Amino acid sequence: MNQHKGHVYLVDDDDSVRSSLTRMLEYMGFTVEAYAGPEEFLRLSVPVSPAVLLLDMRMPGATGLQLQSAMVSLGRHTPIVFMSGESQPQEIIDALTAGACHFLLKPFNMENLLREIYKAMATDRERMRRFRDEIDVKLRYESLTPREKDICQLVVKGLMNKDIAEHFGCSIKTVKVHRGRVMEKMQVESLLELAEAVANLGGST
Repeated sequence: MNQHKGHVYLVDDDDSVRSSLTRMLEYMGFTVEAYAGPEEFLRLSVPVSPAVLLLDMRMPGATGLQLQSAMVSLGRHTPIVFMSGESQPQEIIDALTAGACHFLLKPFNMENLLREIYKAMATDRERMRRFRDEIDVKLRYESLTPREKDICQLVVKGLMNKDIAEHFGCSIKTVKVHRGRVMEKMQVESLLELAEAVANLGGST
């Protein structure tokens, strides 16, 4: 897959639309997978990133909104750009409310389509960057010993070394040693950085 351009899933029941958009997008450097409908997409597609889903709203069988809902249920977060020539205002509102990046009305300008694709790709790259950062922080936190985790939690709550020492019935020197190891293993240089890292762990602590 072209690491600079990214991947495009195209779901549209119109053969000519799929053919023309596939040719144009591949010429622009994207990799493209084209599907005739939501069922085919769900059955055959494999999640990759960075990617964008170009999704027609009105198709025989499942609608674009139904596919969007199915992707949410499956935990697939590929940004969606809807394409449609017949959608009602409420459908557009529902699609955007559910998280779609944009809604293009057919016939649309290719320049506008590309602009929305690039914006959606940037969104997916940022999502993946945050995901990798979260995994990295979780791995660092799991490298702490049980006592280091306890001290880490007390440190970010604002307790001083003296208070932590009293809490555990140990010396201030021992707390300082544990605290230093926490900072080293979490790869942070300040209490603020440590607090931000712990906050990003969410419910895993």
